[in-house]
Amino acid sequence: MSLSSWLANRLGPLSSFRKLSSAMKYFPVFMDLAGRDVLVTGGGEKALQKLRLLAKTTARVTVVAETISPEIGFLSQRHALSLQLRRLRPEDVEGKALAIGADDDARLNTELAEAAHAAGVAVNVVDAPELSTVIVPAIVDRDPVVVAIGTEGAAPIIARDLRTRIESWLPADFGRVASTAAALRPRVRAAIAQPAARRRFWEEFLRGPFRDRALAADLAGADQEAARALRDAGKGNHGSVVLVGCGPGDPDLLTLKALQALQDADVLVHDRLVNPAILDYARRDAVRIDVGKTPGGKATPQNEINRILVREALKGQRVARLKGGDAMVFGRAAEEIAAVRAAGIDVTVIPGITAAHAIAASVTLPPTLARKVRQLSVVTGATDDGAAELDWRALAAPGQAFAIYMGVRGAATIQQNLIKAGADPTTPVVIVENGTRPEERVIETTLADLGPAVIAEAVTAPAVIFVGLGWDEACLSRPARATLFAAVASQSAYPLSNDTTGHSPERIGRRA
Repeated sequence: MSLSSWLANRLGPLSSFRKLSSAMKYFPVFMDLAGRDVLVTGGGEKALQKLRLLAKTTARVTVVAETISPEIGFLSQRHALSLQLRRLRPEDVEGKALAIGADDDARLNTELAEAAHAAGVAVNVVDAPELSTVIVPAIVDRDPVVVAIGTEGAAPIIARDLRTRIESWLPADFGRVASTAAALRPRVRAAIAQPAARRRFWEEFLRGPFRDRALAADLAGADQEAARALRDAGKGNHGSVVLVGCGPGDPDLLTLKALQALQDADVLVHDRLVNPAILDYARRDAVRIDVGKTPGGKATPQNEINRILVREALKGQRVARLKGGDAMVFGRAAEEIAAVRAAGIDVTVIPGITAAHAIAASVTLPPTLARKVRQLSVVTGATDDGAAELDWRALAAPGQAFAIYMGVRGAATIQQNLIKAGADPTTPVVIVENGTRPEERVIETTLADLGPAVIAEAVTAPAVIFVGLGWDEACLSRPARATLFAAVASQSAYPLSNDTTGHSPERIGRRA
């Protein structure tokens, strides 16, 4: 059976897979087992693996099995496990905080699960998530720092591989940093009253020299760094603004700096071009302010956006202004930077992957070609005042290639202006809607059919229109998911209009 067939059988239509997979079946928590009773059934290797983990806690562990391995016997002597060498009884689960079924006999595991369910006791059955109410994740132990990785029982090998990667990245003595920091918490709480300011202190403090000193077991040096940081914290808190380029939409295309800014920000100011999935990478307690601008609809004035950035930063907040693509390309960045600087607030810019470049790569459309296309222009098809006034004669010259942002509503006018300026009507055009996202659509046509294609295919923003680029010119095959649009009527049979809200594909075009 193919992977797609398996997913369809397990999860339904693939189109709904992302939606279904976003709902967690298991809520991740850490259970306090100090001084509480835990039951483990089974006496073989599976039980031994769970008992080794439980031995690191102060739980009172009871093992019920008809026979046990010598290793479990040795472990029970070192950690005072209670051994019951007999068959499981339903009353064994009563009063337990957790029950773990790790018997090699699946029937005994089922009996445990049924007894635990009846008694309302949390139960985990090894390799049987359908019988479990809790799962035991893969664990990276840097006590008191513990990283738990779960896949809801779907793919334990993935969890194991992730654990291996984290193990190699996280220093073996990293727990010492947390333990040393824990001893400083009363001093920090006394010195910094506001919770938000304390959080900011810890974020900066635990990434600085203190961590290096603690990892090196230099406790005196760590204490000196703590004293210095606390002195500096008393000098007051100043807000800041960072303009973050979030790329064209795919969260995997975020830069490391962008990810760090998302996790540090107290306030997120975002618009509709930022994929909502990217906001999931931010702190859950970060304030989110939507300043989206919808073409032909609701729009937050730029002056209001500037005012919001300044207002939040003056509160001492770290403000992240999130923009699609690169923050400095058609993003009104200059106006926002000027407004923030005029208020005496620090502002920085984190570049993102430019939408035109990322989307061209997503659809394998080379933006330049040796001896054919030696430059790529990026232009805007709209401004706040309406259609953009461009150098149509220069853009219409032979060999020109360019990407049009915000060109959907004015596609017909763009087509007319280019042809009127002398552009070849057969010039290749590629329209990409929602580039790099799961719902990405790709349409190949010609300049003569640009307006009709946008109408007939009901193209909506965000979309990038590439003119002068095509797969034939690059000697590449058109992607299988791309639609080829060609008008069936003559140019005079349909009026070109800027209104792309309606469409009539039966009259205007066909898919080849």
